[in-house]
Amino acid sequence: QVQLVESGGGLVQTGGSLRLSCVVSGRTFRAYAMGWFRQAPGKTREFVAGITPNGDTTLYTDSVKGRFTISRDNAKNTVYLQMNSLRPEDTADYYCGADRFIVPRQAPAAYDYWGQGTQVTVSS
Repeated sequence: QVQLVESGGGLVQTGGSLRLSCVVSGRTFRAYAMGWFRQAPGKTREFVAGITPNGDTTLYTDSVKGRFTISRDNAKNTVYLQMNSLRPEDTADYYCGADRFIVPRQAPAAYDYWGQGTQVTVSS
C-alpha cells in the first residue's frame, strides 16, 4: 500500500513563499511520476506541476511557471513544491499524487494514489 502525506501549507501574504512536502511510504517511490494539484472551493482539481520518476523532467501549468518549482529526493521518498511570489488566486487545497507512468500526466484520473491535502491561503 502506498500512502502520501502532505505538509507545509499555511497562511501567507501576497508575494510570500511556502514549501510543500509530500512524503510517500513504500519502496516503489522512484517508480512513480509525481504531481501536485490544487482544488479551490467550488472548482475542480487542477494540475499544478509534475516531475518524472528520476527527476530529470518537470512540467508546470502556465499560471505558475517562473514562480513554483517541483523537485524530488528519491532517497527520502519526498517530493517538494517551492512556491514563490504567491498570489490570492493560488489559494486552494494542494494535493500530491503518484502516477505509475514515465511522465507526469495532467489528468487527475490518471493518478493511482493521493494524499489528504494541505491548505494554502494567500491573503491580499
